[in-house]
Amino acid sequence: MAGALHLEQFRAGRLVAPDLLTLEPGRVTGLIGHPGFGLTRLGLVMLASRESVGPVAYVDVRGWLSPPAAWESGISPERLVVVRCSDPVRWGRVTAHLLEGVGAVYAEVPLRVKPAQLHKLVALARNRRTPLLLRPVRGDLPSGLAHLRLEARTVQWEGTAAGHGRLTGRKLVLAASGKAMRGMTQLIEVEDDGTNAVRLVSGLAAAPAGRATG
Repeated sequence: MAGALHLEQFRAGRLVAPDLLTLEPGRVTGLIGHPGFGLTRLGLVMLASRESVGPVAYVDVRGWLSPPAAWESGISPERLVVVRCSDPVRWGRVTAHLLEGVGAVYAEVPLRVKPAQLHKLVALARNRRTPLLLRPVRGDLPSGLAHLRLEARTVQWEGTAAGHGRLTGRKLVLAASGKAMRGMTQLIEVEDDGTNAVRLVSGLAAAPAGRATG
């Protein structure tokens, strides 16, 4: 599934500025959810929007990232830096170095990373005005760490209902919260048809209380 990022947001039926999934200098975005929800694709598309500022970096903890998937999401091969690091101590140092010299960083978060490490990275991202996406390989981020927290709730695949076929689209429902949402939690829907559009339809409903499965 390929394409650059084009966002359309709707609240109460009105078109609003497409800024919710646009990475802001010094802000931290948390992507929370199990593999298979399409969060890697979403994060790569968000990362692509910053390559005009400088090279963008992906810290690969699981060893799963396919560079062609990043290129298909709109990141130029010559602007992508991929670092594979699963050691929690070295991971913090590597991510800090990247924040010093690239346009944006997407970092998978390994297990056993201490909250103090994460808070130092958040402070560094803010100081260097470098957008930072954090994707825990398991579990969640410490409360209040991310300016915008996007938690996957449900995903719907189109074209593969019989267990096989050609994927024609994907709809992902996320719970958006954090300071970017002014303290509220809102369900949003991301539609991805694999061409040149990732459409964000917002204002679906208030998120119910309790913990999500994704």
